[in-house]
Amino acid sequence: MKSIEAIAAELQGYDPQALSVPMVNAFLQQLVAPVTQTSTVGIFDALGRVLAQDVISPISVPPHDNSAMDGFAFNGAALAAQTPLTLKVVGTALAGKAWTGTVKPEECVKIMTGAIMPQGLDTVVPQEFVTLNGDAITLPAGLLKAGDNRRKLGEDLMQGLAALRKGELLTPAAMGLLASLGISEVVVFRKLRVAYFSTGDEILSLGEAPREGAVFDSNRYTVWGLLTRMGCEVIDMGVVRDEPALLEAAFLDAASKADAIITSGGVSVGEADYTKAMMKKLGDVAFWRIAMRPGRPMAVGRIVNAKSDPEAQKTCVRSSQKESNFSSDSAILFGLPGNPVAVMVTFLAFVRPALLQMMGSTRLPPPLLKARSLEAIRKKPGRTEYQRGTVSTALDGSMQVQTTGNQGSGVLSSMVQANGLIVLHHAQGNVALGDEVDVMVFDGVI
Repeated sequence: MKSIEAIAAELQGYDPQALSVPMVNAFLQQLVAPVTQTSTVGIFDALGRVLAQDVISPISVPPHDNSAMDGFAFNGAALAAQTPLTLKVVGTALAGKAWTGTVKPEECVKIMTGAIMPQGLDTVVPQEFVTLNGDAITLPAGLLKAGDNRRKLGEDLMQGLAALRKGELLTPAAMGLLASLGISEVVVFRKLRVAYFSTGDEILSLGEAPREGAVFDSNRYTVWGLLTRMGCEVIDMGVVRDEPALLEAAFLDAASKADAIITSGGVSVGEADYTKAMMKKLGDVAFWRIAMRPGRPMAVGRIVNAKSDPEAQKTCVRSSQKESNFSSDSAILFGLPGNPVAVMVTFLAFVRPALLQMMGSTRLPPPLLKARSLEAIRKKPGRTEYQRGTVSTALDGSMQVQTTGNQGSGVLSSMVQANGLIVLHHAQGNVALGDEVDVMVFDGVI
């Protein structure tokens, strides 16, 4: 496993005091690794889990050629004449039971949606397109071509082939697919364990009496919600005061229990507290100034689980000079800034993709969407900005977006009002009214 120094050395232009957003994500892709332990779960417990092996289809779907709609099935070769076609109805094929009669070229079978196509028949005309005359139907010329409205055996999934791939995040649609194959259990990677705590003497937990200069901790509940929605096993460690012994105990306890540790506060450059010093003491950690707004300061690295290996802490300190020397007995650290909006933005931009990789997911992040700005936005090139915005649909059906107003990193109410982030990229300048901008939508994430 590579050290922080080794990863940084491989990234051209790496500067911890002025990192671009793409550089941060490139770094994190090398830092984190998927969990390897697996378990077998029932389908009702599979939502949000990540497949640990391919799911091979035990059957073909559909298992036979069948009708895509209610209508009349016949041999499509009869359409070659390109004239109105009259066919005699000789039977009815119902879903769930094969019709076993014989059909001549000038005959057809009334058929229901999902019913097996009778032998020799390959085309279905919808019932609303024909004229019924007693026991015969007539369909106009040029309406169909041979093979229309027939679902072929295995056109969705073929028996023996992969229905879902390892690394697939199991969504409601994937669960339905599993059920359609008769599969009631799947092998998934174990849940990712993530420990979280806030730092600072000024932070109040809910239930504590207000005091001058103190603020109630919102980050703890925001991060818990973000992690829970991802399907992580969250280890809530509350608020840790700015005392070296307490911070050391919290970091070591978290590293012994979790795959990843998230903290908020105490990572600003030049900040006079103990958090940064303790991170350095207990692990291999880098401190960044990221060219972004909000959320400039961030710490990232590994904290060793000293409980599993008494020598691990010494090894970790030495490892900044060379590769390897890291074992699985360490937790990935994400030290986020303290401002509430900055916590959410850095989580969405960096932590969430990294945690998905640790979960074993191979799913690509959703693409940014294009929307027309309903206002001019000031922006200096040289940093990525994430502005809280409200995305809506214009009268012409196009997407449009406007900011929620005050973009201060402590204005938590604006994050509640927003349904997405306007992403203004590193080299981008001012946005004029009507310009297209990229938008990261929140639905299903926050």
